[in-house]
Amino acid sequence: MNVYVSLLRTGVPALVGWLVTLAAGHGLDLDPSALSGVLIPAVGFVYYALFRLAEEHLSPKFGWLLGYARPPHYPAAKAPLPL
Repeated sequence: MNVYVSLLRTGVPALVGWLVTLAAGHGLDLDPSALSGVLIPAVGFVYYALFRLAEEHLSPKFGWLLGYARPPHYPAAKAPLPL
């Protein structure tokens, strides 16, 4: 389950970055390579950072805007046995 949560919480900001950049490209006369190479990752990063901080400091409900209400939780790995 954790793998799916982490993929969802990565994919939603990427999709939002693409959609926002696509919408911004219609109103502005920007180079398409600048849109895809710079703005999509930047918008996705800002979106993720904004709602991750809001989830951490304001309310866990902001996690839904990242695709899932809680960040993935990974159990601690066991120490390997000495050889």
